[in-house]
Amino acid sequence: MSRNRDRDRDRRPSSRPTALDEARNELFSHINRCGVLHASEEQQVDWMKETIEFLGERYPALKPKELKELEEIGMRFCRPVISRAPAAAEEAESAAA
Repeated sequence: MSRNRDRDRDRRPSSRPTALDEARNELFSHINRCGVLHASEEQQVDWMKETIEFLGERYPALKPKELKELEEIGMRFCRPVISRAPAAAEEAESAAA
């Protein structure tokens, strides 16, 4: 009986990432690479709109609702609960000294 279970496991399709998963991962990668975390809120909003538009073109299977979800996730990622402002100010002061 255990042989049948093993065969069934082998026949299961592998879990592949969805277009939404891939787009989300790409969005986080862009956020980290582009330095948008250190931009002003207005710049972040503009950057996010352009990036979501790009991801919509790159992943045409995404629905408008999913693109909106990506935008919300990205904006939350850009605004962490713990502010980086004091650390950034300290870095600027030590660089100037």
